[in-house]
Amino acid sequence: KGFEKGIGKERDSGKNLDLIEANRQHKDLTVDILVSAFEDDKTNNSINFVVKQDARRVERMKVLMGYLFEKALLFGKVFLSENKKACLLVIFSKKERTTLKTIALDIELAFKCIGLKNIFKVLKRQQLMKRFYPEENHIRPIIMGVSKDYFGRGSAAKLVLQVLHPYNEKRLPVIIDTVSDKNVKLYRKFGFKIKHKDESLGYPIYFMRLN
Repeated sequence: KGFEKGIGKERDSGKNLDLIEANRQHKDLTVDILVSAFEDDKTNNSINFVVKQDARRVERMKVLMGYLFEKALLFGKVFLSENKKACLLVIFSKKERTTLKTIALDIELAFKCIGLKNIFKVLKRQQLMKRFYPEENHIRPIIMGVSKDYFGRGSAAKLVLQVLHPYNEKRLPVIIDTVSDKNVKLYRKFGFKIKHKDESLGYPIYFMRLN
């Protein structure tokens, strides 16, 4: 998805953080962090593209964050900073597949978060993702964020660097997409390069790659 929030405001204090690899017991905490990171952001981003914008927006956001948490547990990993204020969810492409569980998750997301009117535009975006993501094995960060009461503390940026470092050493490609020029600049600082820019949906989507 290329979701991100709070990262650009982080400052690196020079200390490494101990990573926490989350399990199911951390679901509510992770959802709370991500909702806190995005709930005040009404800009044109990937979250607002998926979530139906109505009076139940925050409730629908919780459904989306829970969906992403479940997908990351199934096919990747969920990382928390040691202070439990930042999180990063990643998927490993070689593990990802369609199952009865993922079908049930997709149906719940469609009815409780996206809304019937938005389903077709979301499906169109997903087809675009499949076209420009490589067939080779890769790691895909699907969402990252920091609790809004902790912006500027350095947790999220250091979490990203520590999670991606082992894959950088192994030369395993890390692929991400974003609609934000600001985040393009941020990812470039992490070593990502733009591999494709698509505007077929009426707005630019940048596909970026590390390694």
